[in-house]
Amino acid sequence: MREPLYSFFRTRRYLLILAGAAVLLGGFKTYDKYFDISKNMDILGKVFTEVNAVYVDEPNPTRMMQTGITSMLEGMDPYTNFFPESMIEQSMVLQSGQLSGIGAGLDQRGADIFLMELFEDGPADEAGLRIGDNILRIDDEPVGSSGRTLEEAKNLIQGESGTQVTILFQRGDSPAQQVTLTRGGNAAQQENVPFSGMVTEDIGYILLNNFMGSAGNEVGGALKRLKDNHPQLQSVILDLRGNPGGRLDEAVNVCNIFMPQGTFITEMKGRTSASNQQFRTMLQPVDTDIPLVVLVDEHSASASEIVSGAVQDLDRGVILGRRSFGKGLVQNVKPLVYNTQMKITIARYFLPSGRCIQSIDYFHKHEDGSPGQIPDSALTAFQTANGRTVYDGGGILPDVIVEKESDLPVLKALQQQGYLFDYVTKFVEEHDSIESPRLFQVDNDTYEGFVKYVRSRGFEFQTASEVVLEQLQQAVEQEELDARSVETIREVDQELAHLKVQDLDRHQQLIAEELRKLIVSRYYFKQGLLESGFSFDPDIQKAVQVLYDKSRYQKLLE
Repeated sequence: MREPLYSFFRTRRYLLILAGAAVLLGGFKTYDKYFDISKNMDILGKVFTEVNAVYVDEPNPTRMMQTGITSMLEGMDPYTNFFPESMIEQSMVLQSGQLSGIGAGLDQRGADIFLMELFEDGPADEAGLRIGDNILRIDDEPVGSSGRTLEEAKNLIQGESGTQVTILFQRGDSPAQQVTLTRGGNAAQQENVPFSGMVTEDIGYILLNNFMGSAGNEVGGALKRLKDNHPQLQSVILDLRGNPGGRLDEAVNVCNIFMPQGTFITEMKGRTSASNQQFRTMLQPVDTDIPLVVLVDEHSASASEIVSGAVQDLDRGVILGRRSFGKGLVQNVKPLVYNTQMKITIARYFLPSGRCIQSIDYFHKHEDGSPGQIPDSALTAFQTANGRTVYDGGGILPDVIVEKESDLPVLKALQQQGYLFDYVTKFVEEHDSIESPRLFQVDNDTYEGFVKYVRSRGFEFQTASEVVLEQLQQAVEQEELDARSVETIREVDQELAHLKVQDLDRHQQLIAEELRKLIVSRYYFKQGLLESGFSFDPDIQKAVQVLYDKSRYQKLLE
């Protein structure tokens, strides 16, 4: 205990010296600041020392201090985190982009954790694991009903590429099996660009999943291959939907593929001079003229917003989809004492027009401590290179908005209760193969089989109308209204029940489309699902329309 306390008081003495110097220089405001820091560190040190000295039970000083640090940082933004020595290796691997899994995604239903996604030729696929397998143990750790949570299981799966992990799983009613896998391999999830291809004869498509190291090189390589293999290529779609971001320098490198060398992309502004930096493209581009549509949605964040925001501000292409997440904060990793680290928000980034797209105000919170959304009344207008009006504080608002289809209660219930997933598992067991991704359809026989399967298992769900009606019925009973009102509610309830029975038939098209996507992904993995979506994805179809309508494309950028 002596060494940490010595370090603490040494730091306190240093702060007091700074405070004294500030007084001599007339920096009374600075003095107040350092006095407050010194005073509160003194209080913290006294509490920490007394608890460790006289508390009735023997405390764990490391765990106690880490709990205090975590609680302190929770009052800031969710991206500022402390990493104790035990997490440094994983933190460094994650920052380097070398953290790997087994080429599989996990999900949870009830208490069970199961495989819900596989990457073709990944370690899990090559070991014979299948979607739907129930994961019982990862290495020596039980998961699910008898152990670790879903998030903990996901962390256990991941590790440095080349290391091994042992999985105990069960398939259906068969006995449990065990396999040992090597993380990484050639699984597609390690790539920033897991898929690129042609949507039509002359429109290319590049999917960018994240912004780890080499993201710019991968996007540039994908575009070059499309140009080399398809001389008829006329335009390209860059898909950033669901992309949570990553390294800022790689966001600049991705912009560099489509923009000239020396183009200003973004600027960081913080409290210190080291936090203030400008970022420009540094390399020769691949193609600065090819028509470009960038797809974004509510899950596109951070580096995705730097790319889409720069493309929009510089009028380099059309942004299409839904308003992005709105993360305009920059983090840096700072080494601390005793081999610990801290990831801390040091700046906001600003786009070429001068706007910052941060949409959540973590620094001016509500009375209950929750962060607030920046109101529309506080948004400021900025101008793109061509004079178009864009706004700060609300993520990236697309030039062409494609509304998300509302979640049908019946479809949402089928997904949440696992009926879609379970039926597809049954379908795969009964069919060795299906048609190619672009041709496969869920025919009437397959859909009727699904409806029979769902109804045989007693499928039940509650519609929004039933929720409102239930509230109305409670109000009528409390106010003791006449029997006629009660009878009217009962008649409406019966009509709703009659309509609900028909929901599986009335919404066949949307439900069958969800079935189609799940079935295709089982046979052709994510790449096949992407390819099959070219004909059905509303965002991609709208992007194709915009790119083929050259006058509209130009008008959107004027």
